[in-house]
Amino acid sequence: MILGLCAGLAPLSAGAEVRALLVGVSDYLVLDADLRGPANDVRLMARTLAARGADRITVLADPTRVPEAEEAPTRAAILAALSALGEGLGPGDTAIFYFSGHGSQAPDLNGDEAGGYDEIFLPADAAGWSGSTGTVENALVDDELGPIFQQMLDRGVQVVGLIDACHSATGFRALGDAAGVARYVPPTLLGLPAEAAPVAGGQAAPPLTGDFAFLYSSQSDERSFEFPLGDPEDPSTWYGDFTRSLAAVLAGVPDLTWGQALEAARDAMRGGSGGAVQAPDGEGPGLASPVFGGAAAEGRLRIEGGKVQAGLLDGLAEGAVVAVYAGAAGGEPLGRATLASVGPTTSEVGALPEGARFAEVVQPGAPRPLRLAPPVAADPSDPESVALARRFAEAAATLDGVAVAGGPVDAGVVVTGGVAVLTGPGGVVDPQGPGSSPRLTGDPAAALDRAARVHRLYAALALAAGGARGFTIPGVGLTATATRIAGSPAGPDCGPTDAPETPWREGEIVGHCDQIWLTLSNTAIEAQDVTVLYIGRDLSISPIWPPSGLSNRVAFGESQEIGMEIRAPGGGPGTEEIVVIAVPAGANAPRTVLTGLADAAPTRALGEGAQALETWLLSAADPETVTRNFGFTGALPQPKITRIGLSLGTQD
Repeated sequence: MILGLCAGLAPLSAGAEVRALLVGVSDYLVLDADLRGPANDVRLMARTLAARGADRITVLADPTRVPEAEEAPTRAAILAALSALGEGLGPGDTAIFYFSGHGSQAPDLNGDEAGGYDEIFLPADAAGWSGSTGTVENALVDDELGPIFQQMLDRGVQVVGLIDACHSATGFRALGDAAGVARYVPPTLLGLPAEAAPVAGGQAAPPLTGDFAFLYSSQSDERSFEFPLGDPEDPSTWYGDFTRSLAAVLAGVPDLTWGQALEAARDAMRGGSGGAVQAPDGEGPGLASPVFGGAAAEGRLRIEGGKVQAGLLDGLAEGAVVAVYAGAAGGEPLGRATLASVGPTTSEVGALPEGARFAEVVQPGAPRPLRLAPPVAADPSDPESVALARRFAEAAATLDGVAVAGGPVDAGVVVTGGVAVLTGPGGVVDPQGPGSSPRLTGDPAAALDRAARVHRLYAALALAAGGARGFTIPGVGLTATATRIAGSPAGPDCGPTDAPETPWREGEIVGHCDQIWLTLSNTAIEAQDVTVLYIGRDLSISPIWPPSGLSNRVAFGESQEIGMEIRAPGGGPGTEEIVVIAVPAGANAPRTVLTGLADAAPTRALGEGAQALETWLLSAADPETVTRNFGFTGALPQPKITRIGLSLGTQD
């Protein structure tokens, strides 16, 4: 990492100025390492920061791809822009540095790195190893960025770094035809000679002091990826996974801290069914500081030039129906329109009534199939693995909710060790450790059908939550905290336990017969209708709460405890997940109960008392819905989605 941990916060002042330097390196002048996403990333981040009220935004990118760019992101241009970024800023002001592009490693020449290698960013004019200087030509080394940031911090400026690049190749290897591209250039491509050894025994660089927050797109031993949203041959569809998730959070949540933004982006990047390829990281006392400005969390979508100003990045799909309005709030709808063509940021619609300037989604498009990369065997010389991969390919061809795709994919299937593993779009097996990718056991068609249902569930919840992917803002509205009681296995059964109840920590291993207790506390003034679902390691969806006939409404200031017992007598690593769905309850309105989302064949006849959101979600998650004509208008209540991942394994 670039920075070290330290203490000290600078309070925000009323007239604080916010400046941002956005660097996107898609096109490399010397290296054969071009990317497609950074040019789109900087435009998305510029739009997001401007909407929150940033005062000045400087963009360095290829001007032929980003017309707003001031100049190409060469080493000299980046250093000059960084120096100018802090000029005139003082206490309470904020300086934001954003980088999207390739990272790598080079030998540490002053001995200040514990691992023996410096982390480097590669500007557009980066070249290979220079034997005369002992450096990667024109690279930006973390050592030279620290003093620039410290100068700003010494003047009381808050420094925020947003980094969508990676510096390590030690993450898990992708198998098969991965849909994504890693933002990492190996030292071998830079021409580092084997004898280019790092200096040992140097003194570590002092940590930064002041109010800083750095948000990284992945852990130090992981890779960061970019993926296409549409046609992979179209460069405009590619975005960094971290950037688009973070931008969605910053655009949709008015009040949050940088730490909450990081947690929400991490939650969004976990995806639907194949698990996260990378897990964002962060450091600095500024993680507890509020993000500047605000956002319209529930505003209507703007219509400009006959297009809805939202698209794939916002979770919209072809066939979705919008009610159109003359104003940004209130008023009767002027009519309805159907989204005919959906791009990353805009959507084409049919004929619009005169005066239509805003839109609300009132009817989701038909659920998109789970787009699957062609199943592959990790060891192509193993006939049994190849045969199992073939059976999964044949099953995928027969299922309505699954499509083997040649373009953008949602997941992949890799057969390794005689077992089929469901990966994320990067094709990475077990990115968060052994067992972290779901295992597809049993009949291939049934296993893929379960995976498709989980995929549609997450997609429907994310869209209802107001973004392309659902995310959780910690400490806001209904909160869910977990505790654990160690179980007492008695073979496949569970015996009584007198173990104490202890706080559950993310990443903690739970085992057979352990009890997990959820405490749901409503800190929102409005009552919340709560549904709890459980996603098993086999991708089954089970309803946990409420039981039939029991009210699931949690009033302001109230709490509700829910207990569950882990049953995993077979042992072995794996991952499962608790999904908590909280829906604002209207005054005197019927309860919203979403346990039907766990049913493989949800009922079509919901009755007159069914809430609009219940009807909407069941339709969005069910490809066989008989009718999509719901007959209601106005905005849907926006649910809060909390996802609690459980790591299964054998207790020590």
